[in-house]
Amino acid sequence: MVSRSYNLQHTNQTYEYASTTRKNIVENGIGLELPIWEACELLNNVVDESDPDASLPQINHLLQTAEAIRKAYPGEEWDWFHLTGLVHDLGKLLALPQLPNKFPQWAVVGDTFPVGCRFHESNVFHEFFQNNPDNSDPRYNTECGVYKPGCGLKNIIMSWGHDEYFYQVCIKNKSTLPPQALYMIRFHSFYPWHKHGAYSHLLDEEDKQMLPWIHKFNQFDLYSKDDDHPVDVQKLKPYYQSIIKKYFPEKVKF
Repeated sequence: MVSRSYNLQHTNQTYEYASTTRKNIVENGIGLELPIWEACELLNNVVDESDPDASLPQINHLLQTAEAIRKAYPGEEWDWFHLTGLVHDLGKLLALPQLPNKFPQWAVVGDTFPVGCRFHESNVFHEFFQNNPDNSDPRYNTECGVYKPGCGLKNIIMSWGHDEYFYQVCIKNKSTLPPQALYMIRFHSFYPWHKHGAYSHLLDEEDKQMLPWIHKFNQFDLYSKDDDHPVDVQKLKPYYQSIIKKYFPEKVKF
């Protein structure tokens, strides 16, 4: 199932698709408006086909990530980091079964990568890019493609998925999470870069300064999953609701 999902992702995630989809969703959303905590609960209806390690409901992963961060970084001054752990995967609501126009798994989950330039060999299942139209398009198959060296990741079109989507939700709803939190949300699945060092020619100074934050976050995202010890959701709910109010409006437009 994992390889099938990546085959579809690598075949269909073109520059045109990702840029057009981002523009459309930023302008129109997906038609949901609800509090962040309710969004976390709603996420239990979503199955992530790219993550074979997870068997508990999604809200458990969110809270396990958040609580692991909270344990390592206690104190009110780090509440934004705790909350980042809680909300980082809310973009997966794109795959919510009850949405009239839900997105397929390949457009929601899995590792992310830049489109509009050559697909780096460090991308997982790189061989599946052979069927992507951009792979043979001279506009997009050079090292920089449509970009300039050092342009910065903020100026790159990434493959469309839950990272970019929820980042755009945060911006549109005027979340007051700090820049490093928004950056972690936007690029936490960009493993070819922060795990393998690929695409370094596109980075600017902001990206280089933010990389340590990505590394800090991912150790909790990757290694906090524990299906044998689910969290007590109701016990933790009051704390996270209190910090949600600090950084998000009462209802968020998705």
